[in-house]
Amino acid sequence: MSLKHVVKTALTLGQGVAKGLPEAADDADPIELFKEWFQAAQDSGILLPESMALATATPDGEPSVRMVLLKKVDREGFVFYTNYGSKKAHDLDANPRAAVCFHWAVLQRQVRVSGSVERTSREESEAYFRTRPRGSRIGAWASRQSEPLPDRSELERRVKEYQERFPGEEVPLPPFWGGYRIRPVRIEFWQGRADRLHDRLVFHAEGGGWRSERLYP
Repeated sequence: MSLKHVVKTALTLGQGVAKGLPEAADDADPIELFKEWFQAAQDSGILLPESMALATATPDGEPSVRMVLLKKVDREGFVFYTNYGSKKAHDLDANPRAAVCFHWAVLQRQVRVSGSVERTSREESEAYFRTRPRGSRIGAWASRQSEPLPDRSELERRVKEYQERFPGEEVPLPPFWGGYRIRPVRIEFWQGRADRLHDRLVFHAEGGGWRSERLYP
């Protein structure tokens, strides 16, 4: 982390611990607040600030959690991408609800999001897939995500196979790969404060807008 980022991190942390979150307000916009916090995390120099813990569950309630990367956030929700044959995809297709948690430790901040889940359109997935490095696009074809792998050489063989199949820069989107969008119904912001008297501000989707309230730490 550069000296510039260290200074930014210290300033952001100091403001949060000293001032905390704004008062709960029904007209507040949690998406804009998330964008502000996400930008602060990016500016601080934190490694992979887009990392988020994604929790899913089977229809009978068996939970599962793993780290994924946020690729887009807007009025429609929070978007990430995966292999549609993966464990998370099977969970989401059968039980289309999920929760994610962002944790930016040096800023003493967390954001928790939960809501319904849907697949992104093929067009949206293709647009994102084209931005990925060639190696990552080849890897998406080569990996049978979450399936048993006999040994590493089998994966390497499949990578070579698809490198030869797609020799140029044009690597198409696999039919089994794409995005999911979490449409939030609840967004909670957590700011660390002195003496563990942390600030918690939660927003609930309601009537096309948001209702907010504070929670005890």
